[in-house]
Amino acid sequence: MNRFSEWGGRMSPERLHDFLPFIILLVIWSLFWKGLALWHAGRRGQPWWFVILLVVNTVGILEIVYLFAILKIKFSKLFKK
Repeated sequence: MNRFSEWGGRMSPERLHDFLPFIILLVIWSLFWKGLALWHAGRRGQPWWFVILLVVNTVGILEIVYLFAILKIKFSKLFKK
């Protein structure tokens, strides 16, 4: 028997509270990277990247790839104009 079936196929509200801090951190992480990547795509006039980054949710992975692999931005220059 797996843990999912032990819960009756659903997560109880009490159990959900255990995951709440992780969920909040995941949302903050994702919003940070999405905002940063959208800002750079907008400033560079890259509408296709802007739309892709806006629509696709990858918990920051696509945004990080865009910033560091596609744009090749150094971490120290992420927040400079």
